[in-house]
Amino acid sequence: MSKTIFVLNGPNLNLLGQREPQIYGTTTLADIRDSCIAKAGELGFEVDFRQTNFEGELVESVHQARLDACGIIINPAGYTFTSIALLDALKTFDKPKIELHISNVHARESIYHNSLISRTATSILIGFGANGYPLAIQAMADMVNAS
Repeated sequence: MSKTIFVLNGPNLNLLGQREPQIYGTTTLADIRDSCIAKAGELGFEVDFRQTNFEGELVESVHQARLDACGIIINPAGYTFTSIALLDALKTFDKPKIELHISNVHARESIYHNSLISRTATSILIGFGANGYPLAIQAMADMVNAS
């Protein structure tokens, strides 16, 4: 069985640390990647960490995860609320999926309240800031080890 967790990040997350720090904090995506790799290593897992601003690339990453991953942690960013293509791709992944958001999307404008991705997620982590990523790694490891 694969011990690789795919951590997928959608559009604009490459700007973490610069973009709206009052909402997303000052931690960079590189810092988040490092924390995911470290946490996964402690738990005996590996991480395939990806970010793209392109919907099709995110869909392709889900397709690749079907072959190579024991679970997916995904912060789809803006595609959370708009991408039926991403939803459909995630439906084809029959292992654990965690939807993750840095901010509490339910405390924000109503446009951020209706996640398409939640319809296929095994679980959801919302509003823990950058610390949500290592929490998601721990949760994913627990789910995979329990199966």
